[in-house]
Amino acid sequence: MSFYQHHVFFCCNQRDPGAKISCQSAGASELRDYAKKRIKDLGLSGEGKVRVNMAGCLDRCEEGPVIVVYPDETWYTYVDRSDIDEIIDEHVVKGRVVERLRI
Repeated sequence: MSFYQHHVFFCCNQRDPGAKISCQSAGASELRDYAKKRIKDLGLSGEGKVRVNMAGCLDRCEEGPVIVVYPDETWYTYVDRSDIDEIIDEHVVKGRVVERLRI
């Protein structure tokens, strides 16, 4: 059994200036903080539940910003808090993949 039911990794990498896409430049750290707080507020954080972490480069910059949800190995892109809310509400809570954000 996994230590967490879901482990959500946010790419928070900052690429070199002039790079076309960078997750960090798209607000990844702020949205990770938002997701972490929301998971905690919903009572979903901790052992056997959900963990939200930042990651270095996840090497999918052209599709970013990106997160990956394990153990489901589901990759998502997002734009704002409403996208993060949808991923939490649908995937993390209800177990349904959010196809419109899946990459």
